[in-house]
Amino acid sequence: MACSTHKHYPVHGYDSRQHLEHYFSDKSKNVFVDDALIFPIENLRRIFSEGQIKGDVLVDFSSSSLVYHLYATCEFFKHIIVLKISDRCILELKRWLDSRTGAFDWGHITQIHADVEGESDLLEDKEGKVRSAAQHVVKCDLKKENMTDPIVLPPADCIISAWLLDEISKDQDDYIRYLRKFSGLLKPGGQLILLGCLERTYYTVGKDKLHAVTYDEEFVRKALVGEGFVIDDCKVKKRTNVSDLIDYKGVIVIAAHKGK
Repeated sequence: MACSTHKHYPVHGYDSRQHLEHYFSDKSKNVFVDDALIFPIENLRRIFSEGQIKGDVLVDFSSSSLVYHLYATCEFFKHIIVLKISDRCILELKRWLDSRTGAFDWGHITQIHADVEGESDLLEDKEGKVRSAAQHVVKCDLKKENMTDPIVLPPADCIISAWLLDEISKDQDDYIRYLRKFSGLLKPGGQLILLGCLERTYYTVGKDKLHAVTYDEEFVRKALVGEGFVIDDCKVKKRTNVSDLIDYKGVIVIAAHKGK
């Protein structure tokens, strides 16, 4: 589907709070809990608990004002640098990082992580570690070769990108170009972890339908290998919920490392 058919996030933006409420809340009517929350959390925890992915710097370049995926990473990195393309997303994120009144409540995510890890007595400690590690929030410009110009980021040990490549890429060629930019931010041997929706063409935020690039598992695998990555882990879950907010057919969590 052509990008011009629907609004495009980098151009038009969206209400980040509404986005969180639609797809990542703890409301009983949220049909995306298994696909958007539990499946990614379980797989991220498994990937990081194996102990192969760790270091000083993690760069997070993810959709909206998400933080739930960082709970699995904060034990393994000293610094988390969060990149955002929207002032609105930055403001929403900082509300939570600064524990301000009105911040989106991620308490249900803390509980899911605790259930997965079997550490229900460490809920507050986990939130504190994420807040402490993720104090570096940087606005970036997708049009620039160095997206964070004039800031030059330190080479990253790991990049994690949750759902964002689907939303910022106009087409599959664009997706590959962003993978190339990710590679340039990584140390040799550095890790890249992607969360995405398979065969999605649109998603809804409020009253707006927005463009999403369409791809399948084979495309992601070939794209990563083509950009010099070695795939270490890949899990796919078929969609089982019913909702016209979004038209994906499955979700993917894939981990790879940059060839040396």
